[in-house]
Amino acid sequence: MPPAHLQSYAKRAERHSNPAAKELLETIERKRSNLCVSIDVTKQADFLRIIDIVGPYICLVKTHVDIIEDFEPTVIDRLKELSERDDFLIFEDRKFADIGNTVALQYSSGVYKIASWSHITNAHPVPGPSVIAGLSSVGLPLGRGLLLLAEMSTKGNLATGSYTEQAVQMARAHRDFVVGFIAQHRMDGVAASDKGVADDEDFLILTPGVGLHSRGDSMGQQYRTPQEVVLESGCDVIIVGRGIYGKGNEVDAEYVQGQAEIYQKEGWAAYEERISAAE
Repeated sequence: MPPAHLQSYAKRAERHSNPAAKELLETIERKRSNLCVSIDVTKQADFLRIIDIVGPYICLVKTHVDIIEDFEPTVIDRLKELSERDDFLIFEDRKFADIGNTVALQYSSGVYKIASWSHITNAHPVPGPSVIAGLSSVGLPLGRGLLLLAEMSTKGNLATGSYTEQAVQMARAHRDFVVGFIAQHRMDGVAASDKGVADDEDFLILTPGVGLHSRGDSMGQQYRTPQEVVLESGCDVIIVGRGIYGKGNEVDAEYVQGQAEIYQKEGWAAYEERISAAE
């Protein structure tokens, strides 16, 4: 049997027991889209407007609800409605990084109550396994999934080498809840000599820092194309933000829709080329 990333999304969905991972893979296959749009805007009207436009073209939306200056609970109600209407999942990019008891409260409670609406969230491995245990105590009964930040796309980041290897080892010990990684390439081969590696290992790789028209920004972000990310590095989902909705203060619906279509097609073409090489 070929490695997981050389199999179809549909075939891989059959192997996953975690509901969030399974649903994401099925959605990708159904919509022929491995595109996730990252919505980093500060006004709820812009936030919902962008999602309303890109919804038909994405498998996943990545949110940062804590940057919405005029946030109110109705924003989440509308987000869930759009998710159901346009058939995509929600990923709150919370990056939890504290002891188990604290992250459990951050995940379940407070203003945002993330676990109640976000299918997937993520965490830094820095605190050790307790961060997974805390989040799992809340999210696993709800059918949620967790991504670990094994690598980052910013210049000079510290998520490299043994740090990345330990993130993979932590994930292998919690495969019921940890469904994959935020990373720049496949993690399956990292520390492959470990006894914890299973024959059916299949972690999802979601990759930020994807762009077609720029190689970086003034704050250290580095961009790669969908071809580089999906075909060459074997990643599963491309995460695109400003490359789709721009940097201006107003949402240009025609531009946003056009860019979403382009990235959806580019990401899917790279995937089809990847799996065709294994046939």
